Amino acid sequence: MRKDLGVKPYLYPQPVLVIGTYNEDGSANAMVAAWGSVSDMNQIAIYVANSHKTMDNIKARKFFTISMATEKDIKAIDYLGIASGHKVADKFAKSGLTAVKSEHVDAPLIAELPLTLECKFVSYAEEPELLLGEIVNVTADESILGENGKVDVKKLNPICYDTANHGYYSIGDRIGNAFSDGKSI
Repeated sequence: MRKDLGVKPYLYPQPVLVIGTYNEDGSANAMVAAWGSVSDMNQIAIYVANSHKTMDNIKARKFFTISMATEKDIKAIDYLGIASGHKVADKFAKSGLTAVKSEHVDAPLIAELPLTLECKFVSYAEEPELLLGEIVNVTADESILGENGKVDVKKLNPICYDTANHGYYSIGDRIGNAFSDGKSI
């Protein structure tokens, strides 16, 4: 039997994305967003409230980075999600994470997070607060690459967010082969 739950944003998995920017003084800033996705081959879409310091920074500098959160840094990542850049000036420094200057955009890479999309601002719709960014480069730590030179999701070990229960979860094992397993039907 099924039970109606009402209108809820229950779509799984929701990636835990860390948006990196620079503040007006050049210091690193980051926030956590769960409502984002690739929207085209070279574009990302993320819902970010206009009230976030991160949106001020993106509008001013026109660049940002998106990193996949990983299990090993969950406490620092969660801190970035609960602390406000408007209220805590050195929020990024307090997280204990390390900012590294990107070679492609005016936004920081986070050394501890091994996969980052470097993005250029495309647009921001005030309502519904949708940020679009053009992916100008993807940078990956060699430790997460497989023998084929591509990202190995098991080595990356990204986490996802559970909206219903406010939890973080690691992604499980590979269970099939895309564009292949269905051919047997």
